[in-house]
Amino acid sequence: MPVNLSPATKSYLLGDLLSKVSRSFYLTLAVLPASVRTQVGLAYLFARAADTITDTDLIEQSERIVHLKNFQKLFTLDTIDWGIVQSIQASLISHQALPAERILLERLKDCFQAYLECELSDRIRINDLMTTLTKGMEMDLELFQGSTAENIISLETQDDLNRYTYYVAGCVGEYWTNLMCAHLPSLNKWDVEQMSNIGISFGKGLQLTNIVKDVAKDLNRGRCYIPTSLLKTAGLSPNDILQTQSWKSFQPILNTLIQQAAEYLNQGWEYTTAIPRSEVRLRLSCMWPILLGGETLKLVLNSPNVLNPNCQIKITRSCVYKVISLTTISGGSNLIGTIYWKKLYNQLVIA
Repeated sequence: MPVNLSPATKSYLLGDLLSKVSRSFYLTLAVLPASVRTQVGLAYLFARAADTITDTDLIEQSERIVHLKNFQKLFTLDTIDWGIVQSIQASLISHQALPAERILLERLKDCFQAYLECELSDRIRINDLMTTLTKGMEMDLELFQGSTAENIISLETQDDLNRYTYYVAGCVGEYWTNLMCAHLPSLNKWDVEQMSNIGISFGKGLQLTNIVKDVAKDLNRGRCYIPTSLLKTAGLSPNDILQTQSWKSFQPILNTLIQQAAEYLNQGWEYTTAIPRSEVRLRLSCMWPILLGGETLKLVLNSPNVLNPNCQIKITRSCVYKVISLTTISGGSNLIGTIYWKKLYNQLVIA
């Protein structure tokens, strides 16, 4: 069993490594109150490790499902089964094309050791999160097994989409709320259940934003997260979407999903403005993904290349800097942030 982590190792995991895995999330982590950074950072690293297992295309899907279920099992045991950790590393590290993902898997033991050094209540919250999150990834692997650009597989119903977005993102809003309420006395007047439900919508909005942004890329991989039942209302099948002649029929469906994402993010904004003004760091950590998500939805709404798998829809670095600087300089002000968000929101829901 690994020994206790040195402060330098822990600092590396939650600093250099996390910034390599996700520069955008690292910005959010860095601004969080110190009392919750470790728990949020570790949860994110575990989520990315599970995602890496899911996306390692160089090994068979059936093998990935086994490793994912074993990874999930690690969060249900009284002690860490280091043999499972070693098996995941031995099977997957050599197949990683991205250096950050390879290093993440190499440092998985350190991540679990840092997790063991957390308070029991925090470990239980991470366990609940990872058990739910990996259900979504398992759903991904099992549903889309055998899918290709020529054989596109789709979610069937709106309920399937709601369940999927909860598994992979809504549960993060739930975890976030429970964690913050447990560690920040300023939130002791919050109704935890009510705010957790709003947090779930917040998370779903971010995931739905990713779905509409990546629709062409996912279709090119044989995956369609837009339910068949919704496509049928326009006389379309998943295989029709990338056809040029289908755009006029598909555009209203895409706009509906953009509006749905905007409504979820609007609930996220209500969540954010309910955070006491004294918690500037926490307010900023919520404002940034909402405003950047809104900017992304605006790009999708106005892009002529939404259905081109070779064109990446991504907001510019200058846009990111604008959001961060405006909200930071104003100290997470309700007034400044709300003016910005409502302008975005109105552009998205009125379109």
